[in-house]
Amino acid sequence: MPSRTRKFRGLRTHGRGIKAGRGAGKQGGRGNAGLHKYKFKSMLIYAPDHFGRHGFKRPPDAVARPTSLNVGDLDDFATRLEAAGALAKDGETWVGDLTKAGIDRLLGGGTTGRPWKVVVGYATKHAREKVTVVAPPPAASSA
Repeated sequence: MPSRTRKFRGLRTHGRGIKAGRGAGKQGGRGNAGLHKYKFKSMLIYAPDHFGRHGFKRPPDAVARPTSLNVGDLDDFATRLEAAGALAKDGETWVGDLTKAGIDRLLGGGTTGRPWKVVVGYATKHAREKVTVVAPPPAASSA
């Protein structure tokens, strides 16, 4: 008995109609093909937010990017604090003004080898447990 393909030699579509024999023919294309045409109704039902813009993106200059430092990095950061004139020693405690060095917040990762008293705008709960945090003096307003 001859093979099915052999049987249909000379017949253009091999008995499958025009598009059924091509890739993704009977399903109307692959993936999201036809969502603006013949699959439009199903797109409206099952994925109405598929097309168009959603939400917004804030301008980069309006997004605040605070500079952070971990508690564990304070000992290594001491040289930069000293260069900024923001490091002092009060007995056994090291006093560092992170706001002068450009640090906005202190995070609680790691541990320090010496006691610290730090002046910073914001500190996490874990950072406050590990070092003494002092709020910076309020900035003078020019009115």
